[in-house]
Amino acid sequence: MPVRLFLFVQFEFPWELGPPDGRYVLRAPGSDEPQHVIVLATLGAARRSGSAGRARRRRGVPVEPTTQPSAVPVARATVVDPVSLSAEQQARAWLSDFDSERDVGAAAAVLNRVLYLHRIACADPYVHEVSPAQALSIRVGWGEGVQVAEGQWLHARELPVTGEVSGRPGRWPGGRRYSAALRTGERLAQLLGGHAEPLACEELTLRARLDLDQGRLQHAAIQLAAAFASALPELRAEENPDLSVRIAELEELSAGVLAQQRAARDEQAPDGAQAQAPSEEVVRHALERLEAALRARTAGGLR
Repeated sequence: MPVRLFLFVQFEFPWELGPPDGRYVLRAPGSDEPQHVIVLATLGAARRSGSAGRARRRRGVPVEPTTQPSAVPVARATVVDPVSLSAEQQARAWLSDFDSERDVGAAAAVLNRVLYLHRIACADPYVHEVSPAQALSIRVGWGEGVQVAEGQWLHARELPVTGEVSGRPGRWPGGRRYSAALRTGERLAQLLGGHAEPLACEELTLRARLDLDQGRLQHAAIQLAAAFASALPELRAEENPDLSVRIAELEELSAGVLAQQRAARDEQAPDGAQAQAPSEEVVRHALERLEAALRARTAGGLR
C-alpha cells in the first residue's frame, strides 16, 4: 500500500492556547467532510499537582532572588490538510509554491477559528486569537498520518517568523509595525502617568479590527457601529481643529455603518424591506477611516 502524505503548517507559541491537548476536526456548517485537522500539544509544561500542591500554591512558598526566568510551556499547533497525497513529488511541488503571507495566514485563521470556538464554548473571555508574528517558530512540511497526528513530520522547513520569503516580508494580522506617527511610547507614558485616558472608541475599534481580520463580518459590523457611536462624541469633545475634516468624514460614513449593523443583526431596514447581509467593503472602508482618524489624533502628540 502506498504511503499517504499529509501537508501541514505548524506553530509554536510561548503560552498555553486554551483547548486541551488533542486532535480537533474542523468542518464547515452542515457538512460531514473535514476541512482541517488541528493537533494541539503542550511541550515542557510542568504537570499540575493534586490538592496538596494547590494548597501549597495558595499559601505560597519561600523563594530566593534569581535572575533566571520561570520556565514556560510551549504550545505546538499543527494545522493539517486532511486530503492526503500519494507521492512525495506532489508534496515538494506544494512546498515550492508555498506563499508565506497567504498560506501561513490561512493556517493561522484555521487555528484562530478553533480558539474562538473554544472561547465561546467555555465562556472564557481570556482565551484569545494569535498571530503568526507572535510565534516562536513556524514550520511547513509533510508527514505520514500517524506522524502529523503527533505533531511530527517526514520533511519540514522552518520559516522566518518575520514571514520573509525570497526577500519579501510577509504581513499577517497582528504583525503590523507601528507607524512613527502613532507616537506609541509617548502615548503609553501619558496613559501610565495618568495624564491621558483611553477613549472607549479606541478599544471598540481594536475589537472590530480583530473580528474583521478573523473573518467574523457580522461581529465586525456590530463592533464598528459601537465604535462610531463612541468616536463621534469623544472626538468632537476634544475640539481638535486638526481633526475637523476627519470627523466630518466619519459623520458621513456613520449612516452606512448603522446600515451594516442592522444587516448584521438581520433587522428590518427603515423602509420595511428585509436588510441585506453586511458588506465587507463598506465595513472595511469605514473601519480604515476610523483607524486613520485615531492615528491622526496622536500624530502630533496629545494635549
